[in-house]
Amino acid sequence: MKWFRKKDEQPIKPSIKEHQAEKLVQLGTQLASLRQEKDLTLDELVVLTRIPRRLLQAIEEGKLSELPEPIYIQGLIRQFADALGIQGGEFASHFPIGSQSVGLQSTWKDRAIPQLRPIHLYLLYIVLIFCSVNGLSQLLNNSTLQASNRQIELKTEPKSTGQETNNNKLASSKKDQSVQVGVTLKASSWISVVTDGKTAFEGVLPEGSSRTWKATQQLTVKTDNAGGVLMSVNQQEAKQMGELGKAEEIKIAAKLN
Repeated sequence: MKWFRKKDEQPIKPSIKEHQAEKLVQLGTQLASLRQEKDLTLDELVVLTRIPRRLLQAIEEGKLSELPEPIYIQGLIRQFADALGIQGGEFASHFPIGSQSVGLQSTWKDRAIPQLRPIHLYLLYIVLIFCSVNGLSQLLNNSTLQASNRQIELKTEPKSTGQETNNNKLASSKKDQSVQVGVTLKASSWISVVTDGKTAFEGVLPEGSSRTWKATQQLTVKTDNAGGVLMSVNQQEAKQMGELGKAEEIKIAAKLN
């Protein structure tokens, strides 16, 4: 497919987004045809690939907007193709994930480069010395002024009582209350994370990837493959969320003193 502005003008190259959408339609159509030839349903492919049905359907229908980032789309296509008995890695490589390369013509080589004369270097040297001395002088003046102000504050600052100190520590500890959850993928799995009632992430993470989220009230983690996800709470020892191939949902609330 070619895009043209007007007659006799150079063709306009499609954007990377348009190229990805076009390739997804082509690859999705091939996968759908191959699945039908093998007499497999999407629900059966969900069991084989552990990919949610809505994502498999979006791939077959070429709906780029309903899929995660391009790097994850390529991984989904690879798993889809592997489940159908073809070389998934080679098949998925046809889906572009990077930015398009743009050819740039070099025009600067033909331009004359002005040469710096000794007088120019001398003036530049003088300017640099002036700026350095001026900046150092201002820094020393600011440091002296801050030290004087600090001495005045120490003289006039009232001594705090033990009760005030305890109150300050209690207030500080309450501000620091939060829950942190980290996940490490033993196998490619779909993950959904909700922090304080808002969706922080939803998509497929590849094997070997690690992510961390924080919440001040409550954090919820869902997955369709609990055995493929190691989860740690507040940097403690990571544990498997559940059994391989099974869905799991875990909610962690921030601790209150």
